[in-house]
Amino acid sequence: MRVLVTGGAGFIGSEIVRALASAGHRAVVFDALLPSVHGAQAPPADADAERRIIADVRDRAAVDGALRGIDAVCHQAAMVGLGTDFADAPEYVGCNDLGTAVLLAAMADAGVRRLVLAGSMVVYGEGRYDCPRHGTVRPGPRAAADLDAGRFEPHCPRCGAELASGLVAEDAPTDPRNVYAATKLAQEHLTAAWARAAGGSAVSLRYHNVYGPGMPRDTPYAGVASFFRSALARGEAPRVFEDGCQRRDFVHVRDVAAANVLALEAVQEYEPGGFDAYNTGSGEPHTIGEMASALASAHGGPAPEITGEYRLGDVRHVTADSQRLRDELGWKPKEGFAEGMAEFATAPLRGMRPNADAQRP
Repeated sequence: MRVLVTGGAGFIGSEIVRALASAGHRAVVFDALLPSVHGAQAPPADADAERRIIADVRDRAAVDGALRGIDAVCHQAAMVGLGTDFADAPEYVGCNDLGTAVLLAAMADAGVRRLVLAGSMVVYGEGRYDCPRHGTVRPGPRAAADLDAGRFEPHCPRCGAELASGLVAEDAPTDPRNVYAATKLAQEHLTAAWARAAGGSAVSLRYHNVYGPGMPRDTPYAGVASFFRSALARGEAPRVFEDGCQRRDFVHVRDVAAANVLALEAVQEYEPGGFDAYNTGSGEPHTIGEMASALASAHGGPAPEITGEYRLGDVRHVTADSQRLRDELGWKPKEGFAEGMAEFATAPLRGMRPNADAQRP
């Protein structure tokens, strides 16, 4: 199988390219090589890729050329993270949604009918919550007044009782709480519409918090694991927002790459017009504070600082059930939390000098 990997020079995309090569497939990398992602110096061409095309996915002519001879597309190109404020909205929508629309239109014309999309668990908003009196409930966005007062846990919208958080299944209602989340859900809707209209087949892998070697550093759009790792490289304590008890599912990038390869192979057998979404997480939820402590301990740096700060676009707990991906595609994560964090604690980040840790103050 010859696969076009958009964003194929990025953190997750480059790992997918390596996984495809190991599975006997051929990969063509399509990447804009943005300095905001890769730093001032672009990464060298991946030896596991058949070739690399440097272009923006919104460039229809470039996408048309890249699709020649392609059997399937693995769409990883996107602007990620929460950004800095709502002023980022046009860029998010342009990169994520317009870029996806251009890609899908080109695929329809080129007759490329198989797609795996980098989705995200952020489409759910808050995770699953159960009230002892009212059963499963969906709390609304947290109020700034509560967050200012250090009241971080959502409460039952009907009786105000404390809630127990649980795992979200793929059939849960979607409720994007920020611009990034809205664009990721729009990508899924566009993909489903393309599958129906063009007779294509597609899978969205709703990633949890992906981490591992090669994460981008020191950018407003990086993930929390990268922020903590960058702080440790500078000799600083990781700054943990709220009280550090927010629960997430940290999944290693190698496991995510393996899931993409399985999905690309499986989607070849789907009926035309089919679209499905799979949660993609380790199945081992941990708090943000636990993750920061594990990194700091393995790195030998200062202990995390719990700041009490917050971002209005953040949700409290979101961990999803990834059992369908295990049962239907045979995927099983291999990287444990402790081992993965120990490796990540000393691995270079994207845009970091190889000896940057040795030069920290």
